[in-house]
Amino acid sequence: MLAMKETCEKCTSSLLPTGTAYICSYECTFCESCNEDELKEVCPNCNGNLVLRPKRIEKPK
Repeated sequence: MLAMKETCEKCTSSLLPTGTAYICSYECTFCESCNEDELKEVCPNCNGNLVLRPKRIEKPK
């Protein structure tokens, strides 16, 4: 199962499971602002592509 990290690895802003975030294949996680302003869809840890993280939707009870 995909690890839904709760903070951006660059600026430490909070990330909700239903919010927008970007990940690489190693699940490094970054917020939309860091990706757009600085990272330009390249992970600074592994140089892999950053892609839009899927949103986790709560199951109805």
